[in-house]
Amino acid sequence: MAVVAARWNAEITDRLAAGALATARDAGAAVDSFTVAGSFELPAAVAALADTGDYDAIVPIGCLIKGDTPHFEYIAGAVSRGLMDLSLTYPAAIPFGVLTCNTAAQARARAGGRMGNKGAESMEAALEMVALQRAIASSRRRSSRSARTASSTRTS
Repeated sequence: MAVVAARWNAEITDRLAAGALATARDAGAAVDSFTVAGSFELPAAVAALADTGDYDAIVPIGCLIKGDTPHFEYIAGAVSRGLMDLSLTYPAAIPFGVLTCNTAAQARARAGGRMGNKGAESMEAALEMVALQRAIASSRRRSSRSARTASSTRTS
């Protein structure tokens, strides 16, 4: 597993990443941790990590806080689309761990405050997806073995 966190809004992203890492540790999962400058860089970093084939899951962590310009909408849309495209392209589980908040107070509430820790929740989603992918792979192997066994016992 990997966590890649944006340094922009580090007060928030550090807490989110800590929640994700603690959740992985509690589940017994080994995790590599990486950082990038901001949320806009997350899709490229996730793609680079996914290209290695070394990770069952890659959890992107970022925080976008709306300001007075349309910059927020452009970045939030681009990051969302980029991460969604990657999650459909790569076999690695790639949850959406980027906060898109109107205020810093909303972000703090979601980074270990009264709304929980969305970084921990993103890691939980990644762990769940990995378990699902493994169950599907196991089911396919069982079905394949059953089909081979059935065809090998046929007589004419």
